[in-house]
Amino acid sequence: MKPKRLPGPRTTAALATAGALLLPTVAAHGAERTPQAPTASWSLKWSPASGASVADSFEGSEDDRADSHPGVTHIYPSGGGFRTDIHYPKDVDTSTDRQRNEVRGMRQDGAAVKILKDETWRIQYQMYVPDTLDATTSFTHIMQIKVGDVAAPLFTMSLHQHDGGPKVEMRTSDDAENLTEAGAADMSPIQGKWSDVSVEVKASDSGAYIDWSVVTDGKTVAKYKRTGLDMWRGKNYLRPKWGIYRSLNSSGLQTAYLLTRNFKAYKLQ
Repeated sequence: MKPKRLPGPRTTAALATAGALLLPTVAAHGAERTPQAPTASWSLKWSPASGASVADSFEGSEDDRADSHPGVTHIYPSGGGFRTDIHYPKDVDTSTDRQRNEVRGMRQDGAAVKILKDETWRIQYQMYVPDTLDATTSFTHIMQIKVGDVAAPLFTMSLHQHDGGPKVEMRTSDDAENLTEAGAADMSPIQGKWSDVSVEVKASDSGAYIDWSVVTDGKTVAKYKRTGLDMWRGKNYLRPKWGIYRSLNSSGLQTAYLLTRNFKAYKLQ
């Protein structure tokens, strides 16, 4: 089967006039909806406005940080949310065995929104994974929770090729940076559709947990909770990341994109 082709890369100047081409139609994706908010004990701390810029919504971005594809914007507002493009094999990270275009952290009213020690947060958003963004035998991460000065993520949501087929999976890591697969589900239900994602995290040295779920077409595709974790690294604060971060050491890679929208972060009071 021939790989599906995306529209060509968007330069910064072209984005304003090409907006109508950046997203598949609403009919193809389904009408936009708002994920259900938590109960009153949760306080909304982050909610980027529809049409907000990348700089106003996130602490920062890693948009072709190696300058492998100059003159092209890979992360930009689109359809009321954000689109992340990855061009194969053009976009190469500073570590040349991988590709990375991601946003990091949360920004509200000009200030960073920080997940601090012993706090419990719930992050909700919607994602669209097209059929060009495939599971890989090495790694393809589409969300992470990290500490700024610590290499290994504490949590990742990944698209991973298992013996039983492509999966969307959750991984966690301990203080020694040992990764553990904590749950995996069939990936096929989420491709070509909008999905609601929820990640609840308690940021503690011990007794912490991650509670992860993915819902597509009103059906729970994945739901896993892992308890007794160490979700603190003794410095800074936790922050989420979104985008495409994948190894080039996988077969079948092609140019792809990821859509995200309706971001919200709640803190347990």
